[in-house]
Amino acid sequence: MAVLKLSALCSALLSAGVYAADKPIQKDEQSIETLIITANPIGRSVLESATPVTILGGEALDNSQAATLGETLKGVPGVNSTYFGPVASSPIIRGLDGPRVKVLQNGLDTSDASRVGPDHVTTVEASTATQIEVMRGPATLLYGSGAIGGVVNVVDNRLPRERQDEITGEVAASHDSVSNEKTVSGDINGGVGNFAWHADGFTRKSDDYEIPDEASEPGSDSVGTLENSAIDASGGTVGLGWIGDDVNVAFSYARLDSEYGIPGHEHEEDEISEQDHEEESVFARLKQNRYQSRVDWQNIDGLFTQVHWLSAYTDYEHSEIEDGAVGTTFSNEAKESRLWAKHRALNGWEGVVGVHYSATDFSALGEEAFTPSTKSTSSAVFILEEKKVGPLLWQLGARLEHIKHQPDNSFFATDDADTQSDILFANESYNANSVSAGVVYTLDDKNSLAFNYARSERAPSAAEIFSNGLHISTSTFEVGAGFDIQLDEDGYELVQSSKTVENEVSNNVDLTYHYQGDAVSANISLFYNDINNYLYEQDSGLNSEQLHVHSDGDGDGDGDALDAEHAHDESSPVFIFRQQDAVLYGFEAQLDWHLNDNLRIESFTDYTRALFDEPASEEGNRNAPRIPAMRLGMQLHWETDDWHAELGATHYAKQDKFAAYETQTDGYTLVSAAMNYYTTVADSDVTLFIKGNNLTDRVARVHSSFLKDVAPLPGRSIVLGARVNF
Repeated sequence: MAVLKLSALCSALLSAGVYAADKPIQKDEQSIETLIITANPIGRSVLESATPVTILGGEALDNSQAATLGETLKGVPGVNSTYFGPVASSPIIRGLDGPRVKVLQNGLDTSDASRVGPDHVTTVEASTATQIEVMRGPATLLYGSGAIGGVVNVVDNRLPRERQDEITGEVAASHDSVSNEKTVSGDINGGVGNFAWHADGFTRKSDDYEIPDEASEPGSDSVGTLENSAIDASGGTVGLGWIGDDVNVAFSYARLDSEYGIPGHEHEEDEISEQDHEEESVFARLKQNRYQSRVDWQNIDGLFTQVHWLSAYTDYEHSEIEDGAVGTTFSNEAKESRLWAKHRALNGWEGVVGVHYSATDFSALGEEAFTPSTKSTSSAVFILEEKKVGPLLWQLGARLEHIKHQPDNSFFATDDADTQSDILFANESYNANSVSAGVVYTLDDKNSLAFNYARSERAPSAAEIFSNGLHISTSTFEVGAGFDIQLDEDGYELVQSSKTVENEVSNNVDLTYHYQGDAVSANISLFYNDINNYLYEQDSGLNSEQLHVHSDGDGDGDGDALDAEHAHDESSPVFIFRQQDAVLYGFEAQLDWHLNDNLRIESFTDYTRALFDEPASEEGNRNAPRIPAMRLGMQLHWETDDWHAELGATHYAKQDKFAAYETQTDGYTLVSAAMNYYTTVADSDVTLFIKGNNLTDRVARVHSSFLKDVAPLPGRSIVLGARVNF
């Protein structure tokens, strides 16, 4: 019924737009005709892309900024959030997340641990970004098999590409009442002659955030507050570029330090001092050093007219700390390089050819490590081509990729000298090949249609294959697809699987309609994604006390009891990675209508349905786990020369199509409001702003979150801040 109402509303508004005057552009709007996708090597705009793309930048990005990437993008159609507390919140695109969604910093992988688990933060910072690009649907051709679900590219000025004759920059500060969060950020750009430089930084610190009283756990000592949800993070970047007539070279260095609580680990002691409570909490501490470079060579004679080379080196470390002791330390040393060349038109076809290489040395060390250290490499060649034929813009592409995982099998060794583990993995190698074909049909100056078909392959990640242990942050015992759980006379036994973990194979179809009228604009996208060998993490219904590991030796035959290896009072639910064919389908729609020079209405809706081909449980449940519910949102904007105000509401439908061992999530509506005042002080543009979120203080739980039942969204909050551009 909601879909029918939306369709009727769209038709009415499109008709109304015919009689409206030319629309003014408000400060938080962007003209999609001129928005260039930097993640596209051919340099096309949003309207020229056969795959659905959203670009968030300028005032719209400023108004959406939150402490995490996932929360910053949660208002983008088709994008939801994993919401593992206020910091570890990653984007979900059309129901897909983790290793299926690639998060990029200026076109290259962030190389953090956020693709391994929902409790790990993405290391990109939205407060210093100039724009964020979201590509919905497979984007494997350029970015590899980890982009089978989509790409989020965070763009900033760390790699200067233009000469800078004067000093420009921005400074911003804000305070959020719900957690006493204080954020300060800034960037500055300058140059001398052919040299340009950039620097930015931020700091963010908060207390535990407030939640509605009725959302608190029964018997909790902290009614109205989510324990262990505080943040303390800071980071900075410097960049230098040389900009010539035909050649540009840029280099940057970035540092990030963060410490954040992980909710859901409160202790039940009646009396705990503040110092003891801090010692007994579970939190994460991370640091990252990242070096990135870019070389652009243009105006070349011959077949190729441009050559571009992007490279990055990332040193990442992340420790999970429980009861004052380090339980697990994740580290990732990553190297990535992409080289591509743009060729001259050949029979009307323009495009690029390139090579892409990445290597990671990932380790998880400590008594609570749940996945072995693994070295992974990826090598690929790709080609992207397009041709304009009348009103049709044809787009073709292909990628050949080879991925290899080398696990350290000593991780599976037993502590007993008289026993020997049966677990021994060989190096895992995969060929992941992808092709796509699309077309953009410009009907007239206001209407266009886009169609895209992509057949994409994704190699399983190392964590999806080899995981075998307690993940303290999620309070789950994770078992990779390289294992089976068998029932024997001693209970449930964990053994190495004889089955091969296969590539995921996605056959995805997108159909998008764009309307750009004088007063009304609309975008509607339909998608259908048929995935063979879909890898997912399923609650097995068992707990870790019921499992034991088979081993050879002179023991009593019971193997190693899993809980004996971990000093925890309670057993943990066992989640196992499984493969099964699945189908995901749905839609996104967005509408923008200027009522007059001062008022405009903006609305959106999205929906994703995910089903397995065969039941995933004995009860016949075919629903895929942690799929976001349907949303419907609307905002009213009012603007004059010096003021911009908005009032909005987003309704999240109840999710009653839940997977085995999940529970229904109730629906809710979040109401928000904001007001900006614009002025000029000493030749600098100043914006004073106030924002209110969840103004009705509703209890809101995120179905896609592992912490749905213990970590609701924050209660009512008021954000005050100022931003100065010079």
